[in-house]
Amino acid sequence: MSANNQRTLTRDVEATVIPAGDKINLPIGTKVDITHRLGGNFTVVCDYGMFRILGTDADALGEEKPEAVAKGDSANGETHEGPPGEDAIWDALKSVYDPEIPVNIVDLGLVYSMDIMSEENEHHVAVQMTLTAPGCGMGPAIAEDAKGRVESVPGVKSAQVDIVWDPPWTQDMISEEGKMELGLI
Repeated sequence: MSANNQRTLTRDVEATVIPAGDKINLPIGTKVDITHRLGGNFTVVCDYGMFRILGTDADALGEEKPEAVAKGDSANGETHEGPPGEDAIWDALKSVYDPEIPVNIVDLGLVYSMDIMSEENEHHVAVQMTLTAPGCGMGPAIAEDAKGRVESVPGVKSAQVDIVWDPPWTQDMISEEGKMELGLI
């Protein structure tokens, strides 16, 4: 690990255990190595294991708030007329990552559907996605991240992200871009 990725936490921070998905508190002074900066979040390793730290807690790592997180913060205050743009929602979903895999959930083939439903000028988004493995404890954290990113899109009133298992995910579902990123082609 390079020295520029080593950090000492400047405050207590809530982290998600990878791959279990449990939340724990990493105490101030914990030495961590940042292994990934994906979708505005951080994957870190330390003596206690591997964890995801949200981009909103970047300051605890001595990092600037990632652009993906700052964009999401500012989008909530924007006024927007009409339904949200479908491309903007897909872009938001492409900013979500499994903390162990350096490819976004769309290019991994994990997002099965995205529907915009409009009712009295309020626009709700329903997403169905899966995981690479049924036992992945990070599923709820990834789904919550996807929900938050979709809700940050101007014009979206609310989002619901459901994890489904049919059809089962296979590597064949990974996009060409994702396969290139993973070195599969």
